[in-house]
Amino acid sequence: MNIDLPAPASALVVVAHPDDAEFQCGATLAKWANLGTEVNYLICTDGSKGTWNPNCDQNQLIQDREREQRNAARSLGATGQIVFLGHTDGELSSDIETRSEVAFVIRKIQPEIILAHDPWKRYRLHPDHRHAGLLAIEGIVGARDPFFFQEHGLAPHRPDALLLFEADEPDHAENVQGWHRAKVDALLEHKSQFETTHKINDDDDAVSKFSASVAVDLKKNGSMCDLEAAELFKLITDL
Repeated sequence: MNIDLPAPASALVVVAHPDDAEFQCGATLAKWANLGTEVNYLICTDGSKGTWNPNCDQNQLIQDREREQRNAARSLGATGQIVFLGHTDGELSSDIETRSEVAFVIRKIQPEIILAHDPWKRYRLHPDHRHAGLLAIEGIVGARDPFFFQEHGLAPHRPDALLLFEADEPDHAENVQGWHRAKVDALLEHKSQFETTHKINDDDDAVSKFSASVAVDLKKNGSMCDLEAAELFKLITDL
């Protein structure tokens, strides 16, 4: 297991929905931001299906989730761009048009490191996570080579590394001891997701249990690599 990359000058996290980044790599992003990394976000969908309430106003939910994502990024210390592609939640596709959108953002931001869903995770249920992972990987290929998407009018860009979270076979760990609270605080900004993803309500006891569960997950990850707390990834540097 490789431990810790040098904090990059810039990072881009590519996710399917608002709150995915905080769940999967929030402590790493907070650590890097504290070390001076410009942390950027690319959220592929509008999060409009992120509720169990059949009477929910979806337009309001979209607005709420965008605001929550901005607040969460700010909570982690992110200073870079937050880009929303706005594709309909649950209907994301890794087609050539969307790949071009992702490649454009990569070329514009020029991140040293990209973090994204592992699209090859076994038994994955949510199609958006798979497609967002493919878009990040294929977007890197589209962004790096000069004859892809020349209509962008931007110079090609090749990141130094790709970190895939949710990997079945992680081989890289980021030591996040001391960053548990930052991860939890960012997750708690996603109030619209308390009932669904977080599985809590807005009272002190529930929040305390949620915080403890996040700590348990980080400690479990750390036990795989002799760390007190970790977030785990598949590291790819041959880009």
